[in-house]
Amino acid sequence: MHFLRIEPDLDDARLDAIEDAADALGAIASHLPTPVDHLMTVVGADAAAVAQLAELPGVVEPVELDPTWPLVSRARYPDRQPVELDGVSFGGDAFVVAAGPCSVERREQVFAAADAVRRAGASLLRGGAYKPRTSPYDFQGLGVEGLRLLAHAGHAHGLPIVTEAMAPADVDGMVEYVDMFQVGARNMQNYALLKALADQPRPVLLKRGPGANFKEWLLAAEYIVTGGNEGVVLCERGIRSFETANRYTLDLASAVLAQQKTWLPVIIDPSHATGRPELIPAMSMAGLAAGLDGLIVEVHAHPDEALSDGPQALVPTAFDSMMDDLRRLAPAVGRTIAPRIDAAPTREAS
Repeated sequence: MHFLRIEPDLDDARLDAIEDAADALGAIASHLPTPVDHLMTVVGADAAAVAQLAELPGVVEPVELDPTWPLVSRARYPDRQPVELDGVSFGGDAFVVAAGPCSVERREQVFAAADAVRRAGASLLRGGAYKPRTSPYDFQGLGVEGLRLLAHAGHAHGLPIVTEAMAPADVDGMVEYVDMFQVGARNMQNYALLKALADQPRPVLLKRGPGANFKEWLLAAEYIVTGGNEGVVLCERGIRSFETANRYTLDLASAVLAQQKTWLPVIIDPSHATGRPELIPAMSMAGLAAGLDGLIVEVHAHPDEALSDGPQALVPTAFDSMMDDLRRLAPAVGRTIAPRIDAAPTREAS
């Protein structure tokens, strides 16, 4: 596969002319709807045919990109590209921390969590309104009501929210509440969902599936970017291995490799990766020391009463202590972390 950079704003007639010329050479040219640069793929052409196409009106030049994941490859953007949302920047100088409960259970719980994580210095509030569970008898989330509670808690404490979408049909109705969508591990290869998230304005946190290899993870990101949404943050959340002492195995090497091979920000989820709150601070420090861009972690005031994943949640005091440790390490690796605040900013929930 080859790639052509084309002039911006080519009309349909000019695009058709390039496609027809490719067809005459026995190749297939297709326009990629990328929002920043302007590209066409050319399949089935040799170097001589590509050189002929490069001379057509509207074609700027041929470009060399990784043929496996061309749009997320470093060859496309040699400099890493931050993902911005509501005052938060993934992939910049800041090590970004998203924190909150696994599931939104009730108003008091999610507002208390928002207050605790904001005071400790988290930059985003995480929480699940729709919960994919292994057992159909486990708590499945509060749905739309949980989404509203999470959005209200985030707004009241000055925190953008990140939460999971499970089905393409849910996406449009969630956009008004959500600052960042999450693709959960089980949905990493739900291609209909990836396409739906490509066609909406919010950034996407893409978790790696526990059985997914590196190539599959990056190709899932490619689905979103190919559809026109470049606001993708990769999340390594642990892979399934032969080890049984921990819930999963945190693959820091692949997370760092993803930074090297792509221009996307990369964070970790030490809560799911370890399943053990006593290991979360050490793994979080390892992620920061490795040069990754942040983490997403579960925090619950009463883990023994949590309706999902209580055993892997940090209590607020442990989260606060971990954030202090991260702040001490951050300057050594050239990163910053939001400070602890004495009183969380509150606004009237709408």
